[in-house]
Amino acid sequence: MSALQASAEQSIETCDVLVYGTGLIESIVAAALAWQGTNVLHIDRNPYYGGSWATLNLDELKAWTDKVNETASNKTPFADAYLYISRNLESRKYVIDLSPHILFTRSDLLSLLIQSRVSRYLEFKPVGTFHTFEQDSFEKVPGTKEDIFTSQSLTLLTKRSLMKFMKFVISWETNLPIWEEYKGVSIRTFLQDKFALDTPQIVEVVHSIGLLPSLDTPTEIALGSIKRYLSSMQVYGNFPAMYSMYGTAGELAQGFCRSAAVAGAVYRLGTSVTNFEETSGVATLSSGEKITVTEKFITSEGTLNAEEEITRMVAIVEKDCKEWFAENESAAVVVFPEGTLDDNKFAVQALVMGSSTGQCPSGQAVWYLATQEAGEHGRRNLYLALEKLEESILRESTEDFEFAVSDDDIAYLPNGLPVISSVRLGESLRNFTPKESLKYLLKLIYTQHTTTSPSVNPDSKISYANAPSINLAYEGIVDQAKLIYESITGQADDFFDVDFEDEDDDATATGNPSDTDIHDVVIGDSPVHDHDDYDEVAGEMTI
Repeated sequence: MSALQASAEQSIETCDVLVYGTGLIESIVAAALAWQGTNVLHIDRNPYYGGSWATLNLDELKAWTDKVNETASNKTPFADAYLYISRNLESRKYVIDLSPHILFTRSDLLSLLIQSRVSRYLEFKPVGTFHTFEQDSFEKVPGTKEDIFTSQSLTLLTKRSLMKFMKFVISWETNLPIWEEYKGVSIRTFLQDKFALDTPQIVEVVHSIGLLPSLDTPTEIALGSIKRYLSSMQVYGNFPAMYSMYGTAGELAQGFCRSAAVAGAVYRLGTSVTNFEETSGVATLSSGEKITVTEKFITSEGTLNAEEEITRMVAIVEKDCKEWFAENESAAVVVFPEGTLDDNKFAVQALVMGSSTGQCPSGQAVWYLATQEAGEHGRRNLYLALEKLEESILRESTEDFEFAVSDDDIAYLPNGLPVISSVRLGESLRNFTPKESLKYLLKLIYTQHTTTSPSVNPDSKISYANAPSINLAYEGIVDQAKLIYESITGQADDFFDVDFEDEDDDATATGNPSDTDIHDVVIGDSPVHDHDDYDEVAGEMTI
């Protein structure tokens, strides 16, 4: 019997903290409190872990879609879900992320996963390829100085400007004279004024490296996001980010729940809180039980704003999409900048996951698309992006590509070898019509509401956790968890400051980790390198 199963059988009448919802932030807080000896009751209205961050098989996804459309209101995180499945697929061979994320290798969340030992329950694989949609094709983003130095499409002046900026951004916080007057100005203006970058490079730096939805993002916010990518290169290998196998945020949430259960937290799935009386601290459950909460009631419900939305789409295609992945990888990020899809005001982000991610069978891939634009305009942009993805993968995977070549289309290298004009080849690829069509096995589109102003009031018995945002990275997750933790304990200095020496004995007594639904795999033993001097890490060329 697993620790989670064992905890679900316990019956209690009182607890220090009741955590309602097993989303990522709530699960981190539950584990942190449980390891400090707090009596935690952790419940979820759903029959699965993760809440709005969950990873679902196809049967669960069908039930989720029905429930979303039955109960949609301004208080629920999802609305307007439409699901199409082309044929009978084996449910357990697929997992779908409701809020997909990638984990940058230099991030506070990764440090916490290692510190808390939750990383032992997970397996991570790299994401090293980031593409930008431009001129009807996907261009790989030059993310290192080596990429820039060897690029054939950049002028020497542009290369020098880019590398000057990359050197600056690694330590931007200490270079106040350069950026302080631009802190509230758009990052586009800052990059133009201070580094003379052209629009294509600004787009790649902001949208694909920073993963920011708009070029008008304030400079102070944007610089932190751009540094996140660059400082994460070469920490564990030649890639800046990773993803967890068999689902992203949902797997992390379940990992922290597993940790909390080992530490003594009690879990109940399929149970709702029908009422919480803040004055008395009494919570009434859907089972009819009344639980006295002595310290805090933590939830993500009640903070959602119907005016701020994410429009999401998921598609499963019968194509391995290996053309988009780096060698020995099975995931890639594709960004459609603002203005490239029906005058879209915000970027469309696409996360492409191949079969080696554990999310689908061999020969298939899962495409996740998202935009900050709401309503019909947002959905139209996602369908346009889907069409571009389809055209591109069919074009790039075609093996019988033929086109007429004239003498004017051929150039010769110094050694005499002929080379086809890249301009001519690009035009032919864009005009090429593939003979095959792409088969969609699943399509899902839905709206997700975001959090506007979560409340953490030390004088109140209720604390609210953030719902997932449009950010593809796990931005601000640990800070939010620490804020809630501090509102309960009075300080965050001992947040996961735990001696895990006896954890193996506890795990043996309550159930082996492999008995749970969490995949217990270690991140790896590679040391985290110091990236303060970017020149030493990324290349020998100096400015």
